[in-house]
Amino acid sequence: MTLLPRNKNLTEVPPPKPQGNQLFPVFLKLENLHTVLVGGGNVGLEKLTAMLQNSPNAAITVISKTFLPQIEELAAGNPKLTIIQKAFADTDLDGADLAMAATNDAELNRYIRQSAHDRKLLVNVADKPDLCDFYLGSIVQKGDLKIGISTNGKSPTVAKRLKEVLNEALPAELDTTLQQMSEIRNSLSGDFAYKVQELNRVTAVLIGGEKPPSNNNLKLAVWGTFVAFLAITITALWSKEPGFQAFVANINPVFYYFLAAGFVFAMIDGAIGMSYGVTSTTFSLSMGIPPASASMGVHLSEIMSNGIAGWMHYRMGNVNWKLFKLLLVPGIIGAVTGAYLLSSLEHYAQYTKPLVSLYTLILGFVILTKAINLNRKRTSGKIKNISLLGLGGGFIDAVGGGGWGSIVLSTLIAGGRHPRFSLGTVKLSRFFIALTSSLTFITMLNGKHWEAVAGLVIGSALASPIAARISNKISAKAIMFSVAVIVILISFRSIINFALKLI
Repeated sequence: MTLLPRNKNLTEVPPPKPQGNQLFPVFLKLENLHTVLVGGGNVGLEKLTAMLQNSPNAAITVISKTFLPQIEELAAGNPKLTIIQKAFADTDLDGADLAMAATNDAELNRYIRQSAHDRKLLVNVADKPDLCDFYLGSIVQKGDLKIGISTNGKSPTVAKRLKEVLNEALPAELDTTLQQMSEIRNSLSGDFAYKVQELNRVTAVLIGGEKPPSNNNLKLAVWGTFVAFLAITITALWSKEPGFQAFVANINPVFYYFLAAGFVFAMIDGAIGMSYGVTSTTFSLSMGIPPASASMGVHLSEIMSNGIAGWMHYRMGNVNWKLFKLLLVPGIIGAVTGAYLLSSLEHYAQYTKPLVSLYTLILGFVILTKAINLNRKRTSGKIKNISLLGLGGGFIDAVGGGGWGSIVLSTLIAGGRHPRFSLGTVKLSRFFIALTSSLTFITMLNGKHWEAVAGLVIGSALASPIAARISNKISAKAIMFSVAVIVILISFRSIINFALKLI
């Protein structure tokens, strides 16, 4: 066989260079490994803190001539963290599984790297991506969910900013979803392919795809309760209240004012998750409606509006069911108690009206404060006593004609709970609270002012489906400022008018 001479004019084309980040991501069980960290300064503290935050039971040995006090404090409270005050020696890596060089001596870092490679160990060298076998990425954690971010060593600052964005965007309730998915997976029977198919179908909702089967029992319960209540209420009012019959026959022009007001207030409430009660009550008081009747009108209108909004949020998966159960019963107890008390004082409306105006004035400042702090980072821990919050929120809401959103929703969000899930949960629970407080008001009051009640009911019901859809698409801060200023001014006006009458 004759070999042809190689054509020297032909140029060999090198294989294409891989593009992008070629790192292979892994998650290590550091509690099963022995990590040796060399360096007791700021860089060493940063590496050590990152490991302990993600793996509190990690077995780590830190070697350095000197240590920061923070490292010594960590070692004092962690039996699996050992610090050895000495100069690094080659033998310090004997028995190690991972090595990290975090000193301010470049030559020493290179020596540590070479010592690690001599023992076939992976090593990380601080601030020297070219010398690293692995990087410590930024971590986003929500319970059992952990997301690692890597920029291939190009910019730790960008990774840090991405971590902040994802921490804000991802709800804490994702961990609840993971636990539920684990239970679903364990309950599935059949072969591997069937299990994968079922899990894919259930989780399709997370990417906006096919939704899992709806809870028809909940749907029937909500709408059945609402329809039954509406029928009973209309029948009772028709047989009991001649004023209600007269209203149906001759619609008062005031109805149209409250129709427009109910629509606007429900739209505002849908956008920021609060203020329907306080704005409606403030408006009603300024139109001469007594406090108990004003609160009854607000709560009657909120049955339909919150029923619709709650159902929309349920369909969009915005309800935290554990939180819902904790709020519901105490909220109903508080609302019924508050409605009973306010109805009993209806004959003293001239005295209760300024008190309610004072309450709406305070809520106006609460909303203003929330608007100012809306984009500030929350540092407080999650509120623990949800039942007490529901009880107080329900009572104050019934007495003042509003405040469930301003008090309960604001407290939940300020306590670190996810805004979207908090909003959906508060809206759905509000339906049942408005229902029970309205029944109490109707039982206690020989009411009038049906033009105001009907206007609020119809106006808010028309706005509710739209408001639920746009709740995440409107600048809440500007709306909250506007609502707060209006409520404060009108409440001030009512209080001043009462004071002038006394004079």
